[in-house]
This record gives sequence, structure tokens and C-alpha cells, in this order.
Amino acid sequence: MAASPAHRRLEQLSWPQLQAAAQRAGSTVVWPFGAFEQHGPHLPLGTDGLFADRLLDAVLEELPQHLPIWRLPLQGLGFSPEHGAFAGTLSLPADTVIQLVDTVGRQLAAAGFSRLVLFNGHGGQIALLQVAARQLRAAAPQLAVLPCFLWSGPPGVAELLPEPERSQGLHAGLAETSLMLQLAPEQVGPDRPVDGLLSSPPPPGWSLEGAVPCAWLTSDLSASGVVGDARGASAELGAQLQQRLVQGWSRLLLELLQSDWPPRQAFKPQP
Repeated sequence: MAASPAHRRLEQLSWPQLQAAAQRAGSTVVWPFGAFEQHGPHLPLGTDGLFADRLLDAVLEELPQHLPIWRLPLQGLGFSPEHGAFAGTLSLPADTVIQLVDTVGRQLAAAGFSRLVLFNGHGGQIALLQVAARQLRAAAPQLAVLPCFLWSGPPGVAELLPEPERSQGLHAGLAETSLMLQLAPEQVGPDRPVDGLLSSPPPPGWSLEGAVPCAWLTSDLSASGVVGDARGASAELGAQLQQRLVQGWSRLLLELLQSDWPPRQAFKPQP
């Protein structure tokens, strides 16, 4: 997969080039987020970050070169306390992640950028990045902040996964293993444990994640670190997932860049 062009990587610009980029109408920065956490005995600790990093590069390749969008380097350490019982997991405190987003975001706003997209590949920090985005927005109201989750947004992704994996394959299961077989097969081991499958369904209306979730720990569910069933994983399925994710995010970012979204009206509260 080709890397995103140098002109789209902020770390490869000079300071005058960055200054000029920030002043363009609708200037948008995408910041990929991953995590450093166990992904079972068969996937690497940096799985989430690899997905966010490589898929973002592919998305940026799809966008017309004249559009005002750039990326930051991957933030590879995230918030992963649910995996803390497993060796290799490195997790930042929640307040550190919030402070990181706030600090970097304020400086991007001061430079003149219009939008910051948090392109997150780790499901365990979706809510945290939403909190961080809201706090940053309050501190720098001129900067639009959009906390996005890699696996949500593009249509047709979930439909590629059969039940019960679609609803129960939360970690290192069919989807992640297949996508890794497509993107970095040399990093995928042979084991496919399934000890994390639920032995009985939750009470009606409840779930591990979703509308009525619980704060689960991986060690509640699995000795291997896998929550799901990767036995049917394949590079072919991974290629389908990759295509839908890249096409979906390319379309979403194109629509964003061609719009004034989100609203930033400076209304003053009135009694």
C-alpha cells in the first residue's frame, strides 16, 4: 500500500509550508490513533495503530491532491485498561489522553487550522476521545473537532461479518484477523483461540457493547485475550473489509472537505 504523499504529512513540511497550509479555507488535519495492547496470541500489540495508520494513508491517496487535508503521525499509545491483565499492554491514563488531545489541538487551532479529525482505530477509547474532543472544542471554539472510529461510518462493513461474530467479535476476532492477513500477513500467527465466546447470551436488552453496555475487562471473558472467533479469517475477507473502509472514509472525508460542516455559529446565549 502506497504511503500518503509527502505534502500531506505535516512532519515533512517546513514551517512556512505548514503556516500556508493552515491558512487555506477548510484546512483539515487528521490524527490517527491506535493502542498498544494485547490482541491474542496471533496478532501484534500494535494492531489498532497499524489499521489506522495504513488505512488513513490509503484514504488520503484516494482524495484529490488539491484538497486542504493533512495528517499527523500515528499516536500509537492509547487508553487500554481493559487489557491490563495481559503482558505487553501499555495504557495511558484517561486524563493523559485528554490532555494530549487538548494540548495538540489548541496549538493546531492557534496555527490557523479549521478542523481536527481524530481517526481512531481502538474501540476502547471511543468515548474517551469524544470527551477529549468536547473539552478541546470548548477551549478552542474556532477549531471543529470530529472524533471518528475507524470501523464506524462507512456503510456495508458489518454486513461482511456473519452472526454471532458481527455482535460478539469484539477483539482479535474474524474482522481484525482478516484485515491483518490482508495488510500485514507476516505479523499474523497460526493460533485461533475461541475461549472468549459467550457461553450464554446476556439478559434481554443488554450487551457487552451497544446501547446498553457494560464495562467489561478482557479477563472477564477470555484467557487468550481473544473475544470472538477468528477461525474463518482470510485475506480475501480482509481485502473486502479494506475496500469498504477505504472507499467509505474517502467518500466521508471528501464530503466533509466540500462542505462547511460542522456548524460553528457564534451565537450568544439570550434570556
